[in-house]
Amino acid sequence: MTAEREETDVAARDAAAEWVRPPRLATGEERTASRLELFYDLAYVLVVAELASAFLKDLSWSGAAVFAGLFTAMWFSWVSTTLYANRFDTDDVVFRLAQLVGTAAIAGCAAAATGADGATAVPFAACFLLGRVVLLALYVRAWRHVPESRGNIMIYLGSTGIAAALWAVSLAVPAPARYVLWAVAVVIDAAGPVVATWRGDTAPLHMEHLPERFGLFVILVLGEVVAGIVTGVHDAAWAGLAVVVAAVGFVAGGALWWTYFDVASASGNEELQDDEEEEEEEEEADVRHDLYVYGHLPLSLGIAAAGVGIEELVMHPYAALPAPAGWTAIGGITLTLIGAGIVLVGAHKRLSALWPWPVAAIAPLLVLTVLDVPVLVLVGLLALITVAVAVSGARQRARRGVALA
Repeated sequence: MTAEREETDVAARDAAAEWVRPPRLATGEERTASRLELFYDLAYVLVVAELASAFLKDLSWSGAAVFAGLFTAMWFSWVSTTLYANRFDTDDVVFRLAQLVGTAAIAGCAAAATGADGATAVPFAACFLLGRVVLLALYVRAWRHVPESRGNIMIYLGSTGIAAALWAVSLAVPAPARYVLWAVAVVIDAAGPVVATWRGDTAPLHMEHLPERFGLFVILVLGEVVAGIVTGVHDAAWAGLAVVVAAVGFVAGGALWWTYFDVASASGNEELQDDEEEEEEEEEADVRHDLYVYGHLPLSLGIAAAGVGIEELVMHPYAALPAPAGWTAIGGITLTLIGAGIVLVGAHKRLSALWPWPVAAIAPLLVLTVLDVPVLVLVGLLALITVAVAVSGARQRARRGVALA
């Protein structure tokens, strides 16, 4: 009986250990995105959809500023949680519960997103604050259990804690001061990884898991482009010209997918993962990682904005141009290419990675902003340019591969 009881106790302890595992630096093992991370991303699908819907109703400079500001805040909330999980995710019950609470918080932000600059600002800030508090608690747990990474963790504790405090104070502060506090909080969140780089990296990133996570987020945003086209056709009651504009707009969206996954992402992933085999200074690799991460902000924001612009053009295929819808689509695609360029500069660690792809495409895109042409012609030119960018980028990447072989 004693032996059986001991075996039972051992089994119980083993089961408990599987349920609750202290964080550890998990960057040295093979990993892919978990199902929980995919579930977490679903909340951001709702956020992007709500922000795009609000922007579509107010295609003005102020509407664009609100859209860009809230998108940036939500993007950094996603990135900060992703960077934690990239390093310390042990998939135990504590992390799962924390991530599920964080998912609920982001879903709350989505529910308040369309009025975050007005009537639902307090609920939006409260939900955002909950997400920051959850992340802060996770970093406290990591600090306790991963002593070799405390130098890095302390920086994230500081930036997350200060940002959370600012979001908390904003709950009691009226507009416009409330939005100033939000902006400062986002800047502090953004500064965390940069300061960690300056101070030296005691918690390296997992460079196989991280590109996969960013790729999934880009897919999420590209999905909003497709959703916008579908909604545009529906709202235009399947009018003939609207369907044609939608079809051509879909080509542009597909070319953006091609541009990211076959060129910017693929090239960047190869360079960053090869970096682990090269004899380089560690700080240099950190700079590359920072540029890779931050380049995805304009890239993702641009894709989302392009989707809004194309949706409006599909719904109003006879609109006179130039117009805000056209500028939004053009500006979004331009911003996407700028982001792709930053990703490449970070990955290749040289400014020349921008030329001729993708910078050469920006000039013709800017010319389109002043053209007085039918909507179908404008969308056709956008599709032509984006396809040319995708093809030329893929060929340039292939030539680089041959040259290195």
